[in-house]
Amino acid sequence: MNEMKNVPTGTKKKYLVTGGSGFLGINLIRHLMGHGHYVRSLDKEPFDYPEKDQIDHVLGDIRDAAMMDRVTEGIDIVIHCAAALPLYPPEEIYSTDIEGSRRVMEAAYKHKVDRVVHISSTAVYGIPDHHPLVENDKLVGVGPYGEAKVAAEKVCAEFQEKGMCISIIRPKSFIGPERLGVFALFYDWAKDGHGFPMIGSGHNRYQFLDVEDLCDAIYLCATKDKKIVNDTFNIGAKEFTTMKEDYQVVLDKAGFGKKIKGFPAAPMIWTLRILEALKISPLYKWVYETACEDSFVSIEKAERILDFKPKYSNKDALLRNYKWYLENLKTFEGRSGVSHRVPWKQGILGVAKKFF
Repeated sequence: MNEMKNVPTGTKKKYLVTGGSGFLGINLIRHLMGHGHYVRSLDKEPFDYPEKDQIDHVLGDIRDAAMMDRVTEGIDIVIHCAAALPLYPPEEIYSTDIEGSRRVMEAAYKHKVDRVVHISSTAVYGIPDHHPLVENDKLVGVGPYGEAKVAAEKVCAEFQEKGMCISIIRPKSFIGPERLGVFALFYDWAKDGHGFPMIGSGHNRYQFLDVEDLCDAIYLCATKDKKIVNDTFNIGAKEFTTMKEDYQVVLDKAGFGKKIKGFPAAPMIWTLRILEALKISPLYKWVYETACEDSFVSIEKAERILDFKPKYSNKDALLRNYKWYLENLKTFEGRSGVSHRVPWKQGILGVAKKFF
């Protein structure tokens, strides 16, 4: 572990960002630095960005209570982004996303931080039977990740009852600079002049979110009156069309004349279930089970209470992410993993690619 820097005195706020080395973490840190704030990052992975000499970055695990105690001392606001994502082993997801979140809240409570912003997920809604989804809809997480996110929100509620101000943000799938993961599969096919298969007709509406808009929402929760932000907010793009239409803009930008092609959902889903069980597919249940369904939330509450004003449509966000992907391709070629910072292994989909 590197030595922590002393927290400076002054009028600007002192922020702790858990998961600061991740896709959301680095975008949020840059956002906070742009407002002149002191930032400390905590992550299991090294902070290897150009800003590493401008912030206090600590290597550590949110499940380590002693570590959380040390890094939270002197902090005004905690932004809790760290999580084990869906491709991690179930035990890692449960221990990180539930018990890790508890350690974060315990440390924040002990050190009397002004507020916490907890990044949850719309995965807490499971596979819904209506749209748009609103914040008081039933929570039924799908798979270990969705279940853990629901449980983590319950941990937040425990500490809200103790008097803490905790904003819970449920973002749609967010993309933008530094985002790879499952989107890298699509961008790889696009840049190489291939079309792309879609589960179902592609006529369903699936809302995304640009990471810059998410950072704006987080900052609103970190700066507005505590009486109004001690609540739960859905965050997503305001403008979106169908999956087929939104994704097509990337293929159009690639310039090979390729198209998004829909396939019957049921056989594709059953095939992906088998491939996932055999561990040769990069897609997990919540992705392929919901890809052919409508999936969008109401952001009316955030617009009304936080004055949230998203700048990017689905198409804007996908194109902005694709542009970053092309410009930075050499920095991550040959790498793979299970986080959003690296491309996911294509597995059997790499074979399917040649047929499109």
